[in-house]
Amino acid sequence: MSLLGKLGMVRRSGPRAAFDDDRAHLRAWAESHEGVEAFVEPRTTVTAMTMLLVDRDGEWTRRRIPSADGARKLARSLKMPVYDVQLVGYPQRMRDHDARQRILRDRRRREGLNG
Repeated sequence: MSLLGKLGMVRRSGPRAAFDDDRAHLRAWAESHEGVEAFVEPRTTVTAMTMLLVDRDGEWTRRRIPSADGARKLARSLKMPVYDVQLVGYPQRMRDHDARQRILRDRRRREGLNG
């Protein structure tokens, strides 16, 4: 490693740095919301494996993760339950939150057209 790298003056790039950024986002989001649960989503042909965090009100965030084991380790460190979305599905509160947000967006759009 170069001297600048050892001093932390060189920004890493590539998949590992991206996963580190995603993990940092998940950690910060979980710490700023209450009643957070984690859901591991499988890799698909178009997306990497992801971890979905859902708070008690249904607000959510999603980021890539390197593995299901990594997701479980992160969830344990944050003291939250972690589920396999293929086994348990998505929580109803998340779907309700999305429906409320869609109604609010449509309402704002209509008000913008009328006013």
